[in-house]
Amino acid sequence: MNPIPTKMFINGQWREVAGGKPITLINPATEQPLAEVAGADVLAVGEAVASAHEAFLNGWRDLAPGKRAEILYNVARVIRENLEGLARLECGNIGKPISDARDEIGLGARVFEYYAGAISKFGGQTIPVARGGLDYTLRTPMGVVAAIVPWNFPFPIGCWKAAPALAAGNCVVLKPASLSPLTALRLGELACQAGLPAGVLQVLPGSGQAMGDALVTHPLVRKISFTGSTTVGSRIMELAARDIKRVSLELGGKSPNIVFADADWQRAAETSPMSVFANTGQDCCARSRMFVERAVYDRFVELFVAATKKLVVGDPTRPETQVGPLVSAGQRAAVEEYLADARALGRTVATGGGRPAGPGYYLEPAVLVDVETSDRCWREEIFGPVVCIRPFDDEKAMLQEVNDSPYGLSGSLWTNDLRRAVRVARQVESGVLSVNSHSSVHVEAPFGGFKQSGLGRDLGMSAMEGYTELKNIYVAE
Repeated sequence: MNPIPTKMFINGQWREVAGGKPITLINPATEQPLAEVAGADVLAVGEAVASAHEAFLNGWRDLAPGKRAEILYNVARVIRENLEGLARLECGNIGKPISDARDEIGLGARVFEYYAGAISKFGGQTIPVARGGLDYTLRTPMGVVAAIVPWNFPFPIGCWKAAPALAAGNCVVLKPASLSPLTALRLGELACQAGLPAGVLQVLPGSGQAMGDALVTHPLVRKISFTGSTTVGSRIMELAARDIKRVSLELGGKSPNIVFADADWQRAAETSPMSVFANTGQDCCARSRMFVERAVYDRFVELFVAATKKLVVGDPTRPETQVGPLVSAGQRAAVEEYLADARALGRTVATGGGRPAGPGYYLEPAVLVDVETSDRCWREEIFGPVVCIRPFDDEKAMLQEVNDSPYGLSGSLWTNDLRRAVRVARQVESGVLSVNSHSSVHVEAPFGGFKQSGLGRDLGMSAMEGYTELKNIYVAE
């Protein structure tokens, strides 16, 4: 296995940082130090952006589409060849169960394959106009794109920002979260090994507002693609407004899981725990608000709690583990504050909420019932293994509660009534909705949210469009 990457990756080389603050990484499963990674500073941001801009002007922008596709296919191939090493890096860095980590590395490879194939199918239009002549549109790359990714799904989200931007002809400065830089750094190295020219993909680990602000406000950065908290997304939008930079944001969520009595509610109860507890609940798509029709509510809760108790919580390196530790001591403490608040209000914790014995930032998946819609646990994004379940009697009133949230990212709807599925799906205010399923992410389909869950879309052809400017050209007869 290759050594853990600990430096910046700029212009195709590992680089030391003169003035940045080092980042100490802790393995959340053991609470032991994992590595110390160089943290980029403002000067490093300037160097990385300038190098990316030079690579854009001196070749990548004008590279033949077939050659660009060939390189991205090679990146996918090299990712697959290094899948196990990347998965183990992710497992050690953020405590992700190894089986999930392997799936996510494979997802990253599929994303590069998809956009490699999209290059030859992505273009403009010819448009008939009243004056005659020839009118046509071009999709032109923007230049340097800043891709800022979160700590909960570092590798796949890094890929689904970098791949479409590169496919469209941009160069990318990838900024991983300070807690989870390792697989992003390795991606930069592997992409170069696959033939990506130096400077086309830069990777800057680092923390601190000054470094982030420098990247967002740099005059050569034309687009910022960010996934993370709504608070930080709002600040990025504010900073980007100064230069009218293009922005796409995928932010917080408090996704609903709606179960009607006519559905296969037994299957919903048995499968729904992993719709909220996967990745230890550290997922903006987590179905953490459950609405269950009263006719099946008691039986549903009973099955749901039983399924939750069967989840395997523990060592993320073991293949049978389904729920690993939270990413940090601070994240676990924040989740425990929500549970303490619920207990103080007299809410029922049907199962979970305790700390297993031994080291690691573990927390047993918790199921809350008897909650009210004014409770913090019901309204706020907890980002941990906690779900709240409420009964409903009336479809209209239930939909009002579903949409009474500042968020609108994802969700699930369970019913065997096709007319109801179409009707309710249309009314739920979310960018992604699954019927009789918990699947939120499809490489081929757009992903993003309504309201404070963000703007713009990742994945699908919509993402590639978001990394281009649309130019119209008219040629007179």
